Amino acid sequence: MTVNASVVTTEPTLIEIDLSDRVRDVLGAELAATPDPSRDIDRSMARYHQVFAQLPVETLQQILDFGRHPDTPGVGYVRNLPVDERLPDTPRDGGPSPDKDTFVAEGVLLGLSGLIGEPVGFMTEKNGRLVHDVVPVEGGAMTQTNQGSSVFLNFHNDIVHDPSGRYEAAGPDFLVLSCLRADHEGVAGTYYADARDICRAVDAGTLDILRSPLFRMNAPGSYVRDVAGGAEVLSEPVPMISGPEAFPEVTAAANGIRPVDDRARSALDRLQAACREVAHEVFLRPGQALLINNRKGLHARSRFTARYDGRDRWLQRTYVRRNQWDIRYRAAVGSRRLH
Repeated sequence: MTVNASVVTTEPTLIEIDLSDRVRDVLGAELAATPDPSRDIDRSMARYHQVFAQLPVETLQQILDFGRHPDTPGVGYVRNLPVDERLPDTPRDGGPSPDKDTFVAEGVLLGLSGLIGEPVGFMTEKNGRLVHDVVPVEGGAMTQTNQGSSVFLNFHNDIVHDPSGRYEAAGPDFLVLSCLRADHEGVAGTYYADARDICRAVDAGTLDILRSPLFRMNAPGSYVRDVAGGAEVLSEPVPMISGPEAFPEVTAAANGIRPVDDRARSALDRLQAACREVAHEVFLRPGQALLINNRKGLHARSRFTARYDGRDRWLQRTYVRRNQWDIRYRAAVGSRRLH
C-alpha cells in the first residue's frame, strides 16, 4: 500500500483493518453454514448483521464510521477475512459460477456491505444481480469495463445511465470489492485516488476548470454495449469536482469523458496525472476486501495477463447506497433492491 509522499494530507484517506485469526474463524464458521443469499436477500442481510455484530467493537465502529461520516477515509483495506474452503473454477463469462457450493465469499461481501449501507442492483449492470463476479472475459479483454485485463482501467467511479442526464446521481455511494482468487502472476493492482488528495495535487486554475460543467460522461460500457448498440450515450455537461472544499466529490466515467473545449481537456489530463501521483495501491489476495467510497474518490486497475483457464483473477463486487429513497423513480417492479 503506497501513497506519493510529496502530497501533504491533513487527514488520512485510507484505513487498514486486520481481523484476528479467532475473529476470522468465528465469522467463517457461521458464514459457511448460511445458504445462497440470493434465495431470500432480505433475510440473508438480517442474518449477516447478526454474524458481523460479533466483530470487536473497535473494528465494528471503524467500518460503520467509514460509511456514515464525511471526514472518514475514502478507502478501507480489510484483511484476514474468511474464505470458502473449496473454490470452483473462475467463471469465464462474467456471471456467477454454477459450481459454487458454499457462500462464505458472498457472506463476507454482503456482510461488509450491510455495515456501510444497503446493497442495490441495476438492471443494466450484471442483469441486476446484487453480487457481481468481476472476472476477465476473453471478448472484453481490451475494454474499459470489469471484463478487461489487457489494458489499464482508467481512474473512474462507477456511474449509472440515468434519464436525468446526471449519471452520478443514481449511482452507488460505495463499492465493496472482495478477492476470491488473485491473478496468476499476482501483479493486478487496484488503485484509489481520493478527491481530497487530488484537489491538493492540482493548481488552483485547473481546479476551477474541474469544478465547472465542462465535461460530458459516456454511459457505462455495459449500457453502451447492451442497450445502445455500441453508440456513445453522453451525459449533460457536469463538473468533475463538486462540493465543499473540505469534502469534495469527484466524478469520472471509465468509458470515456468528453471535455467541451481545450481548457477542459488539459484539466482532465492533469486530473488523471494527479490520480497516479496520489493513489493508494493494493494487490488484493484471497481473504482481503476493499471498501470504496464511490463519491470521495476514483479507482483504477492495472493490466494483467488472463489465461481463461479456470484460475484467473476472481473478485466479487457489490454496489451500496446509503439511501434508496432518492432513486425510487427507478425501482424495478416487484423488487426492493433493483433499479
